[in-house]
Amino acid sequence: MANPSLSTSSTSTSSTSAADGFVGAIGNTPLIELPKLSAAVGRRILGKAEFLNPGGSVKDRAARGIVEDFEVRGLLEPGGVIVEGTAGNTGIGLALVGNARGYRTIIVMPDDQAPEKYGLLRTYGAELHVVPAAPYTNQANYYHEARRIAEATPGAVWANQFENTANRDAHERTTGPEILAQTGGTLRAFVAAAGTGGTIAGVGRALKAHDPSIRVVLADPYGSALFSYVTTGELVAEGDSNAEGIGIKRIVANFAGAPVDDALRVDDRTLTEMAHWLVREEGLFVGGSAALNVAAARYSRTLPAGSTVVTILCDGGERYRSRLYDDAWLRENDVVPQAKDLEFL
Repeated sequence: MANPSLSTSSTSTSSTSAADGFVGAIGNTPLIELPKLSAAVGRRILGKAEFLNPGGSVKDRAARGIVEDFEVRGLLEPGGVIVEGTAGNTGIGLALVGNARGYRTIIVMPDDQAPEKYGLLRTYGAELHVVPAAPYTNQANYYHEARRIAEATPGAVWANQFENTANRDAHERTTGPEILAQTGGTLRAFVAAAGTGGTIAGVGRALKAHDPSIRVVLADPYGSALFSYVTTGELVAEGDSNAEGIGIKRIVANFAGAPVDDALRVDDRTLTEMAHWLVREEGLFVGGSAALNVAAARYSRTLPAGSTVVTILCDGGERYRSRLYDDAWLRENDVVPQAKDLEFL
């Protein structure tokens, strides 16, 4: 006689839906409430778990949006090449989307990023060019080098994540509506950093179209000029930061016109304290940009008690283990976590 439990399991499995490959699995990430932080600030703090995308970061969405836009416009042919300059995560997303779609990827990165990202890109089969870190105004900057490689490579497209608004559009079309649906009309504010500006601008546009009263707040590291731009209208950078992949000193197409209501800055010590607090107290092992976003959710204190605030958990901590979670690196950069609780907020 057949085992009824096996029969039921088989029926259940056959009736479930499956994502259409790697690309189809991008998005629809859960919101995770941070209960201890929420209790401490008296507001409901939710993190959009973008580290659960199949490529491990929020940049999977931009990668998919950019590649699909090239395909629709007939600019990327079968067997073509995708070229991009990146701090790492967009390159990882593009490499994996490219593998799934049958494209080769050439990735250019500055030499001051976490080594784990270089290793992942090589593992995924990307052709990796590591160049000396240089300011954007220097033609040796990784961004300009990627453009030159794309121009010189037959069948290549340059993803150009900063100026290509398919990046922003992907978030307006997916991330923003997901957040609205998941919060069920309770959302009061959205807080996020800007690397290319695609996430905060795209999500912000979707949220504002639904309800203009939802606050969109920029979280910015020192060394970036966007805090100054939002609060004074002038691009002025102060200080410096070890944060990777976030903070810029110019207005790019994805960030231009972003419906940002306010901004606050987070220093490296606060970022580091929050990263270690999150893994210790909430069980969330995240990267530096995610920790910065959560720290910036202190903005919630300006809102009525009980308000719901959403931020982005951009990627996981494994990509930064040799830096953000390494004792020697923390000592060298004078950011060894010392706080016993949330006094750093």
